[in-house]
Amino acid sequence: MSRPTKILAWLIAAFVAIFALGAVFLLLFFDANDFREEIASAVTKETGRALEIDGDVSIALFPWLAIEVGHTTLGNAPGFGDKPFAEFDRAKLSIRLLPMLLRREIAVGTAELETLKLNLQSDTKGRTNWDDLTADKGATDGETGGAAGQRFEVSGVDVTNTTITYDDRESGDTYVLSEMNMQLGALSASGQPVPAKGRFRFDVQPDAISGDAEIDTELSFDLSNGVVVFDGLAVEGTVEGIASSPTPMRFATDRIEVQTVNELVTMQPLDVRLLGIDIKADVEPFSYQAEVRPKAAIQMDAFSPRSLMHLLDVEAPETADPGALSRVIVDADAALKKNSIELSNVVIKLDDTTFKGALSVPRGSSSSYGFDLSADRINLDRYMAPVDASTQGSGGSGGAGESVPTEIPADLIRSLQGRGKLLVATAQLSGMEFENVVLGVNATNGRLRMHPVTADLFGGSYSGDVRIDATGATPVLSVDENIEGVDLVDLARAMFNKENITGTIEGGFKLTGRGADMVAIQRSLAGNMSFVLSDGTYEGTDIWYELRRARALLKGGEAPTPELPAQTKFSSVSATGVVNNGVMRNEDLFAELPYMQLSGRGDVDLAAATVNYDLTARVLERPESLQGVTADELDEFTEAVIPLKITGPISSPSVKPDIGKLVRGRIEEKIKDRFLDRLLRKKEQAPADDEPQDEATVDGEPEAEAVQEEPTEEEPAEEDLEDQLKDKLKGLFD
Repeated sequence: MSRPTKILAWLIAAFVAIFALGAVFLLLFFDANDFREEIASAVTKETGRALEIDGDVSIALFPWLAIEVGHTTLGNAPGFGDKPFAEFDRAKLSIRLLPMLLRREIAVGTAELETLKLNLQSDTKGRTNWDDLTADKGATDGETGGAAGQRFEVSGVDVTNTTITYDDRESGDTYVLSEMNMQLGALSASGQPVPAKGRFRFDVQPDAISGDAEIDTELSFDLSNGVVVFDGLAVEGTVEGIASSPTPMRFATDRIEVQTVNELVTMQPLDVRLLGIDIKADVEPFSYQAEVRPKAAIQMDAFSPRSLMHLLDVEAPETADPGALSRVIVDADAALKKNSIELSNVVIKLDDTTFKGALSVPRGSSSSYGFDLSADRINLDRYMAPVDASTQGSGGSGGAGESVPTEIPADLIRSLQGRGKLLVATAQLSGMEFENVVLGVNATNGRLRMHPVTADLFGGSYSGDVRIDATGATPVLSVDENIEGVDLVDLARAMFNKENITGTIEGGFKLTGRGADMVAIQRSLAGNMSFVLSDGTYEGTDIWYELRRARALLKGGEAPTPELPAQTKFSSVSATGVVNNGVMRNEDLFAELPYMQLSGRGDVDLAAATVNYDLTARVLERPESLQGVTADELDEFTEAVIPLKITGPISSPSVKPDIGKLVRGRIEEKIKDRFLDRLLRKKEQAPADDEPQDEATVDGEPEAEAVQEEPTEEEPAEEDLEDQLKDKLKGLFD
């Protein structure tokens, strides 16, 4: 060994010996706990916050310079309460001493942190309790570039049983990460990727959403530029509170880059799976300097609403079409706002219908839903309750059976807060096809109003104002609806599956009812109604033929030959009425036919869809349209008031002469004729004043034994006359 080498070896040995002696001296005579107050004062001076070290402080010197601190708390910022900003039970940090002294290399061992509790807060003005810690105080001389040329390595980071709470006083939301355990691999200034993994539990209030998750990624640090990169980030776990049972969730992206200097986040497209729905999101770069307000273009792959309802513990409605509510696809641009999630450029494909427009989804109870949508075509009958097969062929309207009573969704209305507008090019409901539908919706505090509601309907128009008040125990439905110029052929076909009337209808009704379903509401309806039918034909009944047939039978003549098809033309039919308990009472029905006028009164049972009317018919003086009518017939009909009866279902009522009134009228006419005839005969047989008295009189008075005048022919009794008339009318209405 050469002399210089020996000298160097001895110097190194001496240095090691001196360091060892110094370490022994420190261990024997130095207690780090003596410096707790100095450390606390230094932190307070630097941050303005109180630091309290309740646990022990220990130091190791060789071969690692290690410091371990027991329970410690750091005070909160002024104005954020007395709860500590941060506290932990144990923290340990170690640095290899010789590389730091000889080569200016910082080699840190595994940093350990146990039971950290971090309390993050923001007040109602948006200020946070960490603003003062992140404020730029400016760099002093010698601080910049001081680390140039230094090597930096950390063997790893081990964080156990950590809880991080974020309390947003402005929105009222609270986010908690608890039971967090994180492990990071070796870190270095070279920026090599660092494996990181961990698990934690999360809780979101007041939404009552919680769950467990595991995270796996690789971290890269560019300390010179203040950039942190997450590569291959994947978060998987379960979510509670959004479904009846914990549901799996996944969040993954190839890369997230955080620029700490600019406080900017950029990321690659996200893949999210939640509630069985696959979502892709292309997130725009966003700042976290103040409130986080990211924007993203989202795409939801096709999913089944029925399956989603099952996961949410919501009973899927039974629909007339079992295939309804089977497929939904959603595309939209989403923006996170202070109180809502705003969705623009929305395209929703529900089964065969495409909706486009904008949506607003509230983030808290203080906000409400909003929408402005348009749709191409929707068949609402597919989504209605199915027809009860047991009523098929039972004589209901159109023979189509009866639907299960439609319930009023009172609970939904009470909880719903929102308003918006929907435009539909074509909508089918109850067999009726509406076009150019405009629907306005406003729901608040248990009250739902649909106004305006307008549409083109069968060549005419519809307008309405519908309100449901669910603030009480029993919902109340109020409607104010009008139709104008609607084609009766299409309307009858749609409502009753009949094609027995032509013309147009206009009318309106203001009605109010209460009940848990539409059947109960129909039975309690009250209000008023009116309608006018114009320039049409009622198929199936020829009123003129029925009148001529009745006359022929009464007269004992031959019935006329019917003209087929049987029909009755009308110029107008009008009526107004008052509704009570679901029945309209009409006192002023008036109809104009080409050859007669009808008037009368009756009832319309709205719940049972039946009519019962008593009418009178008057034939006009000069009915130009009548053909094949004898002079005697015309004379009798123009002089008579003929009773008619309209009964049966609204879809196909029976219109016939009133047999009871006809019989009574004929009897009254016969009695009247007989009375007049007897009166005239007695007058003719009375003696003149100058003629002698009959032998059978005494002093001008007939004797008791006088022979009474005998009738020239036997006159029938009134009961016999009625029976004869009934026999003649027998079969009139067969």
